[in-house]
Amino acid sequence: MKYTRLSKEQFEELHQEFINFLATQSITADEWATIKTNKPEVAEQELDVFSDLVWEGVLSKAKYLENISPQHMYLFHLAENQIELVGLKLKNEAVDLTTREGFSWLRENLMSDDVELFNANKDYSEDKQFNKFELIQQGSMITKGDLFKYFEKLIG
Repeated sequence: MKYTRLSKEQFEELHQEFINFLATQSITADEWATIKTNKPEVAEQELDVFSDLVWEGVLSKAKYLENISPQHMYLFHLAENQIELVGLKLKNEAVDLTTREGFSWLRENLMSDDVELFNANKDYSEDKQFNKFELIQQGSMITKGDLFKYFEKLIG
């Protein structure tokens, strides 16, 4: 398995897609029930393969990621050949960017010495999708990129 197995909730959300996946392998509902009972290791393998397929699809479509913690904001653009980062670090430890108040403080103090803005680029490794997956595993969320675009204009 290349990524991580989908959660029970994710499998429930993707129930129809999983049925279609099994159908592409000519596995009927009755056969699936038999496999789960008599060959649990085969069932586990099918769940893993399906999970990897879903992750591949999601990662190939992802264009922006955000990782926001109390003192840092990492905004990623998943460009064609590299990952572009716009980062923000607070020097004022009393502010928490994960709260509404902290975000309001940031808007009002964006150009103060308490806020450090920076950017960087990093080429993908051989496995571009896995690079994206690692960022998600470290707490990044897929977004539409509004914050990245806003801050990129500020420092661009």
